[in-house]
Amino acid sequence: MTAHTEEAGVPAPTVQGTGDGPERADRSERLSALAQQHGALVTLVIAMVVASLSFDTFLTGDNLENMALSSAFLAVVALGMTFVIVTGGIDLSVGSLFALGGVLAAWGSRYGTAVALLLPLAVCGLVGLVNGLLIARVRLAPFIVTLAAMLGARGLLLAITDEGSRTYLVDKDSFFATLGQGTLLGVGVPVWITLALFAAGAVVLRRSRFGQYVYAVGGNEDAGALMGAPVARTKITVYTLSGLCAGLAGALNAAWLASGVTILGTGMELDAISAVVIGGTLLTGGSGFISGSLVGVLLLKVIQNVINQIGSLDSAYQQVVSGAFLAVVVIAQTWLGRRRRVL
Repeated sequence: MTAHTEEAGVPAPTVQGTGDGPERADRSERLSALAQQHGALVTLVIAMVVASLSFDTFLTGDNLENMALSSAFLAVVALGMTFVIVTGGIDLSVGSLFALGGVLAAWGSRYGTAVALLLPLAVCGLVGLVNGLLIARVRLAPFIVTLAAMLGARGLLLAITDEGSRTYLVDKDSFFATLGQGTLLGVGVPVWITLALFAAGAVVLRRSRFGQYVYAVGGNEDAGALMGAPVARTKITVYTLSGLCAGLAGALNAAWLASGVTILGTGMELDAISAVVIGGTLLTGGSGFISGSLVGVLLLKVIQNVINQIGSLDSAYQQVVSGAFLAVVVIAQTWLGRRRRVL
C-alpha cells in the first residue's frame, strides 16, 4: 500500500518527523512575544540615537534631567493604569485626579508634609475605590464610571479653587517641597520615587498572588473565577491603586511646582493609556508589563522633546505624532496577537 501511494506521487506518512514545523511555529511565537514585549524599548533606543545625532543639546545633562522629571509624574499615573488595563478595564479619571491631588496637596502643605501627602491619597484613593465598587459590584461599564468620576473630580477641583481663581502655594523651604525639588546623587527625588514604585509594581504584578489574579481576570474573567481568583476584589483593588497613583503623582507635581495648578491633568488619561499600550500591554487585558509602561512614557517624552528641539513645529504636532504612533502600535499588537493565535 505504501509503495503504491508513493508511486502515485503522494508522499507516504512518516512515522518520525524532523519536527521542523513545530519548531518553526514555536520560534515564530517567541519572536512575536519578544516584539510585543521589547518593541517599544528598541524603538526608544533608536529614537534616542537619532535624536542625539540630530541635536547637540539632546544628550546634555539639563535636557536629560528635564525629561526625567517631566516623565516621573506621568509614569506614576501610568503605573496604576497598567494594573487597570491588564484586567481589561480603563480609567479615564486619572487626569482629573492628578490635578485634584495637586491642589489638595498644596492646600494641605500648610499643615505639614504628612497632610500634604495623605490628603490627596485619601481623597483620590476613595474615588478609585468608588470606581472599583461600581464596576465590580454593580457591574457598570468602566468607561462610563470613570468618565463620571473624571467630571466629578474636575468639578470638586473647581469648587475648592473658586472656579480656578485661587491658587494654593507650597512653602519652598518645607520638607514637602524637597520631595519635588530636591536631588539625590544628582537625580531629582521624584525620579527616585518613581523608580522605587515601578520596582515594587513589577514585583507585585509578576511575582505575587495578587498579580496572578490581575492577569487571570484580564485573560478570562469567568475562567479566573473558576480557578478561584477573587474577581470583584481584584477589580476594586486595581481601581483604588490607580486613584492612589494619580493622587500621589499630583502631590509630587505640586511639590515640584510649589503650587497646586488647576489647569493640569487635562488629557493626561490619554497620555497614560498611550504609554501603557505602547509599552506592550494589550487593551483587551490579560497581558502587560510594568517595565514596558515606563519605556512607553519615556518614548512619548523623547518624541515630545524632539519636536521641541526642532522648534519650527507647533506643539500640536506632539499630539498628532503620539496619536499616529499609538495607532501603529495597536495595529501591530492586533497583528501579533492574531499571528500567535494562528501559530
